[in-house]
Amino acid sequence: MPAQRAVPDVLVVGAGIAGLVCALDLTRAGLRVAVLESSDGVGGRMRSDRYDGFTIDRGFQVFNTAYPQVRRRLSLPALRLRPFIRGVLMHTGHGRLRLADPTRDPRRAAALIPGRTASARDLLALARLGAADALLPARRLKTAPEGTTRAALSAAGFTDAFTDTFFRPFLAGVFLEDELATSSRVFHLVWRSMLRGTLCLPDEGIGAVPRRLADTLPPGTVRLGHPVARLTEGGVLTADGRELPARAVVVATDPATAGYLLPGLPVPPGRTVTTYYHAAERSPVSEPVLLTDTRLRILNTCVLSDAVPGYAPPGTALVATSVLGPDHPGRASDLLPVLAEIYGTDTTRWDPVTTREVSGALPAMPPPQPLSRPSPADIGRHRYVCGDHRATGSVQGAMASGTRAAREVLRDLTRTDR
Repeated sequence: MPAQRAVPDVLVVGAGIAGLVCALDLTRAGLRVAVLESSDGVGGRMRSDRYDGFTIDRGFQVFNTAYPQVRRRLSLPALRLRPFIRGVLMHTGHGRLRLADPTRDPRRAAALIPGRTASARDLLALARLGAADALLPARRLKTAPEGTTRAALSAAGFTDAFTDTFFRPFLAGVFLEDELATSSRVFHLVWRSMLRGTLCLPDEGIGAVPRRLADTLPPGTVRLGHPVARLTEGGVLTADGRELPARAVVVATDPATAGYLLPGLPVPPGRTVTTYYHAAERSPVSEPVLLTDTRLRILNTCVLSDAVPGYAPPGTALVATSVLGPDHPGRASDLLPVLAEIYGTDTTRWDPVTTREVSGALPAMPPPQPLSRPSPADIGRHRYVCGDHRATGSVQGAMASGTRAAREVLRDLTRTDR
């Protein structure tokens, strides 16, 4: 994209979701903004690549239609969203169990007969949890007593057996930790969003979301291939030695880069996840559903092309399987016997397509967990920070953080102009 010629009022470092939202609000307020992105595309970790005819997201991701910021800022019909089945298939030592929402799919109600998937106690606790989290005002959930997710599930009346069969494997894929140690407030807010929305994927891959945001910015706002080496007193110094001036700088990068550019900024530790993509001749399940494993050998697995056929070439199925931690040689092949067991099919002819390791894919969120963090006052005059690590690690959190940073910039620059 061509660079803006006028000196910008604000430089936003990073074209992820938070940075794009911040830039949108600032430009709509009449400020000149330049977004400096080190890579060759927008989205940060929320990107999609075309690879040998497949659509490959940067790790397994889904799009939740319930997030308020999403509904405010994006045209959902324009994304051509394809939904996943509202439920999960759980691979256990006693076979496969299905847990589905009968309010969305009455045909699945038989799976909720007490004793088949869960006890009467657990089904009652699940109904009560769903009613409370879906119907209570969000502010009530944000200010509720805080503990770990496991403690919250126990207090809600769930048995340890059901927690370890359903919640622990399922939420491991949501929070990228398998001990249910995430803040209970974060859990309730995420659970609320799942109950109120639909998990989907855009036809063009998850990267369509940041591209839609970037397309609404004035031409030339986003400058790709512009890594920033450090902040200066009057702007930023790029990696090629150019100093770019601006009245304010917003750091909208990953936590590690934010901590480097803003020394002293407290950043949470990040969770690493690796997603392995395999090509199969046909889908082993023929439905867009998430599968989990009670032995926690994987976080989750699904056939992406069952949700979005365009993710794979005709006559091929694309299977995505996510595992905690970094990649290591041979792991993609080592997963095949596990996937054969989980899917109940022969996987010896499945071909590895590619692997995506995402370092710092999600911030750790143990209690006590602030649900939003303003830019610290001591990071410097007209210096701001935003990103999902400043909130709840979700798309909603990233967008809300970008919105808040824009408000901070506008407040301070308005005071300066007086």
